[in-house]
Amino acid sequence: MKIAIASDDGKTISPHFGRAEGFVIFEVQNQEVRSYEYRQNSFTGHALGIEGQQSGDRHKTIIEALRDCDVVISRGMGRRLYEDLKYAGINPLITDEESVENALKMYMKGMLADNPEKSCKHKEERECGSRDKDCGS
Repeated sequence: MKIAIASDDGKTISPHFGRAEGFVIFEVQNQEVRSYEYRQNSFTGHALGIEGQQSGDRHKTIIEALRDCDVVISRGMGRRLYEDLKYAGINPLITDEESVENALKMYMKGMLADNPEKSCKHKEERECGSRDKDCGS
C-alpha cells in the first residue's frame, strides 16, 4: 500500500493539497514502512500556474501523478478533487493532524479521522483564497 501525504517540508502536512510543495509517499507493508520518497509537486493546477484555467478533467494530472497511491492525506483540498480522487480509487483523507509522522502512525492504526466537511467550497470556479477562512489555505 502507498500513502501520499501533502507536505511542504516532509514533516508537516500541508494545509491545502493542491498548493503543497510536494508529497511524502510511504510504501507500507504489514504495518511497517518499507520505503518512502518525496515527490515534488509539478503536476497540480496550482503548481503549473493554471489554477482555474483548466477545462474538462482538471484533476487528471494530479490523479495520474498519484495513481500508484492508495491513500492521500492533507489538511485541506477542494471538494471536487476529493470526489475525483475517490472516483479514481484513491482514498482521500482530510485531517486536523499537522505532523506527517503522527498522521501516518494514526492511519496505520485505523485512528486517523477523515473530515470531508473541511474541504474547500469553491464558488463559481473561484479557487481557495483569503476569503475562504476554513479552506485550509
